[in-house]
Amino acid sequence: MTTPLRRLPLLLSTALAFHLSGMAQSMRQQGIIDLCLEYLGARYPDQRFTGDLLYVSIQRQALFHVRDGRLLRTYPISTAKAGVGSTDGSLRTPTGLHRISEKFGDGVPPLGILKDREFTGQFADPDFAGIDKDWITSRILWLDGLEPGANQGGNVDSHARYIYIHGTANERSIGTASSMGCVRMLNNDVIALFDQVPLGSLVAILDN
Repeated sequence: MTTPLRRLPLLLSTALAFHLSGMAQSMRQQGIIDLCLEYLGARYPDQRFTGDLLYVSIQRQALFHVRDGRLLRTYPISTAKAGVGSTDGSLRTPTGLHRISEKFGDGVPPLGILKDREFTGQFADPDFAGIDKDWITSRILWLDGLEPGANQGGNVDSHARYIYIHGTANERSIGTASSMGCVRMLNNDVIALFDQVPLGSLVAILDN
């Protein structure tokens, strides 16, 4: 059925409003990235923030994928229910500068369960009942801390604590601080991110 001509101005104005709203949101998020890069440059003057960078915002419960200073995509995430901290056994998410040291799960189907970073052949049921089994699913990006005494070495070592960016069966938790210390993502999102970021990419986890 042909749309009456009298409705076209309304349809066009609505489409334009959506377009402008999307542009404004993109500009706001790029502004966040510009501020983040300025802060990181001041805090880590010897570090170059070129190529791929993952900025994990605790306050926003969001992960920003940046490449050469430009925001590529924003993902909802879940960090620790217990808050931030680096001590082993604290179940908290460590802050500071990290890098992706290893990647696991290439080719594992969505919701495939990974144990000891190997696909078990089993699949997780989404936790609709709210019972959080803390399953690790789909993909793993294993983080290595780069700040001695803060997230590297001793009892604050992020790598030794098995701090991952990974998929979860409890997708309802995404967007709230509810993990056991790792950075959780939606399964389709972590699969997409896994394919985009190379080993060695920097990860800045900030509570600001």
